[in-house]
Amino acid sequence: MSANNLTERNIYLEDIPMTEARAALDEALRALGKLAPLPGERVGLRQALGRVLAEPLWARRSVPHYHACAVDGYAVRAADTAHASETRPIGLALGTQALAVNTGEPLPEGMDAVIMIENVQHERDSIRIMEAVAPYQHVRVLGEDVVASELILPAGQRLRPVDLGVAAASGYHEVTVRRRPLVVLIPTGNELVSADQEPQYGQIIEFNSLVLSAQIEDFGGQALVLPITPDDPAALQNAIETALSHMPNLILVLSGSSAGSKDFTARLVRQIGRLLVHGVAVRPGHPVIMGLVQDVPLIGVPGYPVSAALTGDLFVNPLLAAWLGVLPVLDGRPRLRAQLTRKLTSPIGDDDFVRVTLARVGERVLATPLSRGAGVITSLVRADGLAHIPRFVEGAEAGQEVDIILYHNDPAVLARTIAHLGSHDPMLDLLAQFLTERFPGWRLSSGNVGSLGGLVALRRREAHLAGIHLLDEATGNYNVPYLERQLKGLPVRLVTFAHREQGLMVTAGNPMKVTGLDDLRRLRFVNRQRGAGTRLLLDYELKQRGISPDEVQGYANEQYTHLAVAAAVAAGVADCGLGVRSAAQALGLDFVSVGWERYDLAIPQEHWEHEGVQHLLAVIRDDAFRRALSQQHGYDGRETGQIVYE
Repeated sequence: MSANNLTERNIYLEDIPMTEARAALDEALRALGKLAPLPGERVGLRQALGRVLAEPLWARRSVPHYHACAVDGYAVRAADTAHASETRPIGLALGTQALAVNTGEPLPEGMDAVIMIENVQHERDSIRIMEAVAPYQHVRVLGEDVVASELILPAGQRLRPVDLGVAAASGYHEVTVRRRPLVVLIPTGNELVSADQEPQYGQIIEFNSLVLSAQIEDFGGQALVLPITPDDPAALQNAIETALSHMPNLILVLSGSSAGSKDFTARLVRQIGRLLVHGVAVRPGHPVIMGLVQDVPLIGVPGYPVSAALTGDLFVNPLLAAWLGVLPVLDGRPRLRAQLTRKLTSPIGDDDFVRVTLARVGERVLATPLSRGAGVITSLVRADGLAHIPRFVEGAEAGQEVDIILYHNDPAVLARTIAHLGSHDPMLDLLAQFLTERFPGWRLSSGNVGSLGGLVALRRREAHLAGIHLLDEATGNYNVPYLERQLKGLPVRLVTFAHREQGLMVTAGNPMKVTGLDDLRRLRFVNRQRGAGTRLLLDYELKQRGISPDEVQGYANEQYTHLAVAAAVAAGVADCGLGVRSAAQALGLDFVSVGWERYDLAIPQEHWEHEGVQHLLAVIRDDAFRRALSQQHGYDGRETGQIVYE
């Protein structure tokens, strides 16, 4: 059949549900291997705003990467100020005991604190102080903000201005981002004229391509708009061939998708390609076309502007999201329940999307439906969100609560967050990265409160799970005795995350000749906070050796993560600290092993079926994650994902 024989009136193939229509196109593309994220490309940071990371960014350098003065003033040795007071001020000689510094400058060698310029009295060759300062007071120590090897941005992150800054500070000037999907748009219609023309009677300004192009750019793609094509089958076929020459990821034919005598897109797709869908049970946007031409997906977009915009949200965006490895926009937008101010009627067989304005009146959120016409442009501009009336529901009464998809900022990210409070482990970053890649839109949020703090958080129902590694002195067992004491009456499952190696992190080359914990009597130590499993392990080992905490210089010097302990050793604040091997490896430290321990995730039964928790468990039990975990220094994943206690 030639293109010129396609002018007869069309008949819809079928009026299929929205989810089935999407699935039909997805399955066809998946069979062709064309639904996976697109390859990455390198771009400079100045060109990376809004792009989607194809690879995770791990900090290449610490921030700051030197001890930096945090205030304007004078660098001093804290010991020289030890006895200063208002009644007994101390004078410090300029040039030897006190060196003038500005904010951000490196801390001069030999100095370990800064006195604010406002807190000194100036004399000819000295300054006078009336208050002692502590070591590293008013100093940003190496790694205070970012420690080299930390995950700073996960793959799948859409880069914001602040992300560019942290990437640059952490050692990057280029990043690998997903290639932007190319969408070619073909506006069609004899009545259409471009926006730079004054329309005559019966003519319409062609702006659907402008709206859809902006949507595509906002979704992370790139749009190419061809000239307006007249209502002629041969002209449309030529336009599609031109579109194909640009090697696009997707073609959109704007208008010509309905069943009129000039709507021949569906028949043309059937002739030159493969027609999958013509007619979807969704309002507005019913006459949607989906097909393949030369293995390139093609969507026929309804001509009415509200229908066209909704087609962009419902059908175009999910494709672009799959190619970018991100969550579709509508899936990620915040939702809330709101009461209708007036009755809505809906076609019983369609998914009905109604634009609404929202207002908070007292304690209630009210939704007022805007005009329902598919051609009412102002409803696109004024809407605060979309009320979704599902298929087989005839409508909603005034005062009834309905589900609203918001167009505003995204608090819904909180609903897709898995809250972890407990002991720090550097490999939680690896878990977070795998989670984001496998389940786009989900994230793991970790708070480092120590193992005991994590159990307290579970008891207070403040977290979904807690990471713990608690050695029970009485039994020599890990974790279970603490669960039975701390969470009595709260059903909990314990899932092994990893076996990991603990030891003393020491300066590269081990200049202090550290051989084990017995050496702590002669070393400057940096400790973990109270309640941390590593702190409990240290106390147990000290007790076994008859070493009093008072004999350990720096026992009260606390840090909240293994990487922070490693950074303190690398910066020379301490000679050693107890932590996991991977933290020592990350900052180029030597490691003196103390032994292996089991790090578990405690998950209350009430959160076990939580979607995010199930996603997390799926990642932990995935062979790819277990292999990646076991490849890290000081980790063994042989029991990772196993339930060890119920």
